[in-house]
Amino acid sequence: MGIEIERKFLVVGDAWRGAVEKSVRMAQGYLNDAAAPESTAKSSLRVRIAGAAAFINIKSRQSGPERAEFEYAIPLADAQALLELCVGGLIDKTRHYVHHAGFLWEIDEFAGDNIGLIVAEIELPRVDATFATPGWAGREVTDAPRYYNHALARRPFARWADEEKS
Repeated sequence: MGIEIERKFLVVGDAWRGAVEKSVRMAQGYLNDAAAPESTAKSSLRVRIAGAAAFINIKSRQSGPERAEFEYAIPLADAQALLELCVGGLIDKTRHYVHHAGFLWEIDEFAGDNIGLIVAEIELPRVDATFATPGWAGREVTDAPRYYNHALARRPFARWADEEKS
């Protein structure tokens, strides 16, 4: 079983842009009902196109830094067809890759209904791993499910009240 240990932070400023090593445009959607209560939907089932590659991903739905995750490559044409079957909205974002102090940070700059939201993620080898937080990594939102992509597909950033955005 795959385990993902990930922490999420809101991004502040543009200082990270000069350190971007690569950027990939992504489209993704969810094949199961992201609005289902936790008691009935214990995982999310996602299809993602990242550049010319495509994947099916199954991730456990509990909040926090550690979740079970399974990901499998699929043909691009299959992913394009599966995006048509997704529930809720689709996620449109560019993922930027930045190394900082020995770790790879993935910075998701959202477009479409989530434009204006930029979230940085760091994958860690264990839950208690220490890491240097770059100056552009603002408030941690690991335990705030509204920042998870499955939540953004159902209720995009554009529909958030101003106080939710700050």
